[in-house]
Amino acid sequence: MPPGPALLTDRYELTMVAAALADGTAARDCVFEVFARRLPHGRRYGVVAGTGRLLEMLPRFRFGDDELAALRDQGLTDPRLLDWLADFRFGGDVDGYAEGELYFPGSPVLSVRAPFAEAVLLETLVLSVLNHDSAIASAAARMVTAACERPCIEMGSRRTHEESAVACARAAHLVGFATTSNLEAGRRYGVPTAGTSAHAFTLLHDDEESAFRAQVAALGVGTTLLVDTYDVEQGIRTAVRVAGPELGAIRLDSGDLPTLATRARALLDELGAHRTRVIVTSDLDEYAIAGLMAAPVDGYGVGTSLVTGSGAPAAGMVYKLVERDGVPVAKRSEGKNSVGGRKSAVRRHDADGVATAEVVTSEPVLARDGDRELLVPLVRDGALCDDRSARELLAEARAHHARARGALPAEAFALSRGDCAIETLTA
Repeated sequence: MPPGPALLTDRYELTMVAAALADGTAARDCVFEVFARRLPHGRRYGVVAGTGRLLEMLPRFRFGDDELAALRDQGLTDPRLLDWLADFRFGGDVDGYAEGELYFPGSPVLSVRAPFAEAVLLETLVLSVLNHDSAIASAAARMVTAACERPCIEMGSRRTHEESAVACARAAHLVGFATTSNLEAGRRYGVPTAGTSAHAFTLLHDDEESAFRAQVAALGVGTTLLVDTYDVEQGIRTAVRVAGPELGAIRLDSGDLPTLATRARALLDELGAHRTRVIVTSDLDEYAIAGLMAAPVDGYGVGTSLVTGSGAPAAGMVYKLVERDGVPVAKRSEGKNSVGGRKSAVRRHDADGVATAEVVTSEPVLARDGDRELLVPLVRDGALCDDRSARELLAEARAHHARARGALPAEAFALSRGDCAIETLTA
């Protein structure tokens, strides 16, 4: 059993709990909300992702003997705090946007209601999961759009932390990536996996033909052969000679991809391999994918640009106290202000079902035709509201995202910098 998530947090969460226990404020009824003040520069919408992973961790957020010993080793020795942590079980309520939903500046994507000590203890875990997964999903959604229904393969495992790799694969699949190279994502979440060979396999053999024959013997003629280790044209000719015209695909991983893909398609057709697909990789992002739109490409492998900060800029979500004992409270710091009171949120749509605005308010919303409530119950009295498997929940999130994104206006999918896809109305 891997260690639980209780220590995946910041020390100041515990010092706040200790102080609140000492002065009697720990039990005050509080509401914290998660929101982003703005989207990354030029982005037109964000995607909520990570909710399922967060809810998986919540029942295991416990302080056992090992965790308490680690706290003592780090100088957290307050007996009252340690006794409280030993008995800690989150018993509050959580509401949030359904995983896969779209969000905009000010969207209350998660709301936690609990006694102060219980709610504040979750802050770091909530933000680390939602900020990471939402950033990946938001970037991946742009790549799916740029691909224009051609499949995308997530293959960034070697460019990030081993656990981040699993989360990245999950988030990418949520927004439409077809497969991942990561086997653990396949085991945990049922994400379809794919992968054949790298250049090392070709270099292992005395010549390219020997490598191709070995791969086809092991994986069949439907495999994908990597043809750019030496000379692309000769690699394609060798691949078709070895596998025949029913070869599944070739992969191009370097060079001028639009030109190489065009030449590759022509040569494959000349050799009778009309159904052999052309897959391209090599540090692709949404702009590179869009640049290949006119090229005869059948699929894209995406790695570094998706799983690193340059391709998936930070979501910038924060976790703020907005209500205390039923009274709205708000932060007034310049540039970091918040809006007090527990929020409700609806997405407005026109008669054609196209999203036109998001209404976020601490007052009751007067419902209109076409309004869709965005906040759904996730946890009640500490118990998860949905006990379906991780695989089932991911499949539902994927379907929900497709529906939500399908309601966006056409201009939302432009890759150029611009305003948010819809306006957020705050009251």
